[in-house]
Amino acid sequence: MQIESAKDLTVYKLAYELAMKIFEISKTFPLEEKYALTSQIRRSSRSVCLNLREAWAKRRSEPHFLSKLTDCDGENN
Repeated sequence: MQIESAKDLTVYKLAYELAMKIFEISKTFPLEEKYALTSQIRRSSRSVCLNLREAWAKRRSEPHFLSKLTDCDGENN
């Protein structure tokens, strides 16, 4: 299988699946957390996928690629 975009990467697929699970779980959070905890968790989970796509686009530049992967790790943690 040839990889044509970041969306073809197994790590991207897993990150996307996890982001969707987090979104569904966060629907059950208390309403008073809607603009604090819920929003932050959702943004963070989406950020992993977005940074993976950006890392893929910049993969020819090792420092930039590693920087984006580090961002992914930070958002994941």
